[in-house]
Amino acid sequence: MGRGRTTFFDAIAALPWPVGLGVGVCGYLAIAHGIPLLFARADALGTAFRDTHPFMPLAWVFLGLCALAALASFLAARRRRRLLESRTGLESIAALGWRDFERLVGESFRRRGYTVEETGLGGADGGIDLVLRRDGKRTLVQCKQWRREKVPVNVVREMYGLLAHHRADAVRIAARGGFTADAAKFAEGKPIELIDGAALLGMIREVQAKGAAPISVPTRIEPVLSSDVASDSAVPSCPKCEAVMVRRNNSRTAETFWGCSTFPVCRGTR
Repeated sequence: MGRGRTTFFDAIAALPWPVGLGVGVCGYLAIAHGIPLLFARADALGTAFRDTHPFMPLAWVFLGLCALAALASFLAARRRRRLLESRTGLESIAALGWRDFERLVGESFRRRGYTVEETGLGGADGGIDLVLRRDGKRTLVQCKQWRREKVPVNVVREMYGLLAHHRADAVRIAARGGFTADAAKFAEGKPIELIDGAALLGMIREVQAKGAAPISVPTRIEPVLSSDVASDSAVPSCPKCEAVMVRRNNSRTAETFWGCSTFPVCRGTR
């Protein structure tokens, strides 16, 4: 999947900060002590390496660069955590800019046990914003911070095309303003999940309640559409497992109902 050129600093900063720091320490030890061992011979070259070790400055530069990248990773993780924990309702989600909205969606999936890659390819107008990985499967995510407009069917079609082009396993589209009826109908029966404002809020509240511990998520992706996003307090809890519920459509009768967000682990309905 194409993307802009990634520097070494960016690659380390994208790792969890303890991993980035560990890479720096290992690199330092390899350069500072591993290289001299390779030249530990009783000749002029070996003596020069033992006395001066010309690669020692490089070892410190490598360690310092990794330490700075680890610090950047730590600060970014703390910002994402505060961003998610401070969301209390749909209005607080609507107040975010498109970039923070992407971070919020990414963090909500990260809390659910996914490895999240921020591609930087989507921008404010569309495209692949996030790539989720878990259990050997890859999911493409597009984030739409549209406060009043509903996502039309052509956007869903485009993402379905990207799914085939990149040979991904599923597609998810998160949109604060919801989706049109045509978009929801097109997603039916396909590996496409439509996450509107109410469903996203339900995900956020669920991970807020359970902290950073990963939780089970559906292995079968179904479209989710909620027509009632005006009232946050209207989202009920599952009568079986007490998880938050989301609006779903009955494909046969076209009626809406409340279904457990952890389906198929729990099949509670209202």
